[in-house]
Amino acid sequence: MIRYFDDFKPGQAFELGSRTITRESILAFAREYDPQPFHTDEEAAKETIYGGLIASGWQTGALLMRLFWDGLLHECASLGSPGIDELRWVKPVRPGDTLSLRYTVVETVPSRSKPDRGIVRSLCEMRNQDGEVVLTMKGLGMFMRRAPTQSET
Repeated sequence: MIRYFDDFKPGQAFELGSRTITRESILAFAREYDPQPFHTDEEAAKETIYGGLIASGWQTGALLMRLFWDGLLHECASLGSPGIDELRWVKPVRPGDTLSLRYTVVETVPSRSKPDRGIVRSLCEMRNQDGEVVLTMKGLGMFMRRAPTQSET
């Protein structure tokens, strides 16, 4: 079943799975994309305010996208996203943390200029295995609307 813009309702929430962050994935991602010492050097990271190795916030955001795709987006009539309104890294993510994603529909806004689509405003929350929020994101998703049936035209 394909989920369209019309299927999203404010207040609707989806639990979109979880994944464990490994030391190896933290190091590999950081070496390639965010080579700050607290992401790439375990000894140097011990001397920082974090007290040890932590994942890049961008890696956590990439994981959010993966969980969103696997848990919901792959079955949607998605047209992409015009952007995000807010992204917060609330708590450091450490090796061995298991992160889960909750996607909540905040608002649905039909397009006035393009009636075949609409925008879904959402709140994404990633939590660790202890239930602590590690990331929040207020996002926008653009989805196709259902085609009108013959009886509606």
